[in-house]
Amino acid sequence: MEIYIAYKFRLYPTDDQKRLINKTLGCKRFIYNYYLNYLKDNNSINRFDLHKDLPKLKEENEFLKEVDSTVLRSAVDDLSKAFNDYYDKRKGYPKFKSKFSKHSYRTSCVRGTYKEKEYSNIEVDLLTRNIKLPKLGKVKIRGYRNKDKIEGRILNATITKEITNKYYVSVVVVEDILVDKVTHTTIVGIDLGIKDLVVTSDGIKYSNPKVIMKFEKRLKRLQRKLSRQVKGSKNYLKTKEKIARLHAKIKNYRKHYLNNIANEIVNDHDIIVTEDLLVKDMFKDKKKAFNKSLSDACVSTFLSLMEWKCKIKGKIYYKINTYYPSSQICSHCGYKNSKLKDLSIREYDCPVCGSHNDRDINASLNILFEGLKLYYNLVSLV
Repeated sequence: MEIYIAYKFRLYPTDDQKRLINKTLGCKRFIYNYYLNYLKDNNSINRFDLHKDLPKLKEENEFLKEVDSTVLRSAVDDLSKAFNDYYDKRKGYPKFKSKFSKHSYRTSCVRGTYKEKEYSNIEVDLLTRNIKLPKLGKVKIRGYRNKDKIEGRILNATITKEITNKYYVSVVVVEDILVDKVTHTTIVGIDLGIKDLVVTSDGIKYSNPKVIMKFEKRLKRLQRKLSRQVKGSKNYLKTKEKIARLHAKIKNYRKHYLNNIANEIVNDHDIIVTEDLLVKDMFKDKKKAFNKSLSDACVSTFLSLMEWKCKIKGKIYYKINTYYPSSQICSHCGYKNSKLKDLSIREYDCPVCGSHNDRDINASLNILFEGLKLYYNLVSLV
């Protein structure tokens, strides 16, 4: 099975390489903003016309010739995608790129043969910890110490400069992996929440770390300090970098925690069943505190991780109906109690069979039963 995998490394460029990266980012930003302004009065022009116009623009602006040409083409493609998202009502109207934010540029991998030797403008050497990139040459990297080399065919590389002034490169590779055939013997239902992030039908609860709550005071203090400083001053930029570093810390903490939970569940079970939650709709008409907690939980990220890990490990992943009342049905007798719509009720006794139920574990059991129905229906069809 062919899959796309992205390997992300920390870059350690020299001063000359940093200058070239910053120049490339500036050129990409220039192309994006130039054509965005141009398209305001010329909506009928497509990206192929803009690609044809690029050589003319490079002749008028000599500095564009100093950077990788594929980056300029990718800037046009990004703008075209932004307009497509706008016309399809997925996002708002494209905005001009700012100098004072996170920036990245994408360069394509080009292969060729010279004197019977294969040539590639992007190469990763994990033994010497170097990556070869167009125009930049060899750059020191760090990451993936458990690998000797990257398998598969490199498609492109995205170089990112964070607001924290750290540089990263993400290499997209097409790999042909062999997915093992798994004998499906274990199944688990998963209920997702805010107090406990993940509750399994095995009775295991993974708490919500509430990372934002831990750093909220520090964030507020720094943001108040930033609001009092002169925009664009050295102290302003220093404070902005501190805030960015704190957000990066929160992001990395979440990513590590969610990956650990997903790995543990997928490794221990062959069939995983979750709810198909409409997270965007959950934000509507809710209290501010609820929205903050829901955002902090990163439910969508967790579901995406589960689906991806099941796919590459040959496990089965089911999503049951969004509106299935898993919390209102007794997992012992099947009685539906509409009073349980009140989220403050965490434990209760079933009025029909008298069983004592934990709200979240009961919901995860009902999700498991729905998953079993889907599995046996599928098996019977085969």
